[in-house]
Amino acid sequence: MAYSNHRGLTRVIKAFGYSWNGLRSTFRHEEAFRQELLLCLVLVPAAFLLTDVGLERALLIGSLFLILIVELLNSGIEAAIDRFGDELHELSARAKDMASAAVLLSFIHAGVIWLLVLL
Repeated sequence: MAYSNHRGLTRVIKAFGYSWNGLRSTFRHEEAFRQELLLCLVLVPAAFLLTDVGLERALLIGSLFLILIVELLNSGIEAAIDRFGDELHELSARAKDMASAAVLLSFIHAGVIWLLVLL
C-alpha cells in the first residue's frame, strides 16, 4: 500500500490497526517474541519493586521495551527475506544474522543497564 487516501484521524486509526495486527502476528508466529514478552512481564513489575527512583525505573523498563522493539524489526526482516523463498543466499543470510545480532545487542544493553542501576 504505497499511497493511502486516509487523512487525519482516520489515518491514525488505520495506522494503529496495522500496528496492532503486527503485534498480534508477531506474538502468534514468533516464539522468541513470546519469550521476550514473558521476560518483560516478570521484569517490569520487578523494576517497580527494586527501585523507587523514576529515572531508574524508566531506564530499566525502557531497556526491556527496546528488546521487544528490536525483536519486532528482526522478525520483520526475516519475514521479508523468507517471502522470496528457501534459496540460500549470502546476502539473505547476512541480513538475518545482522538482525539477530541487533537483538543480541539489545539484550546486552538491557543487562548492562540493569547491572548499573541495581549495583
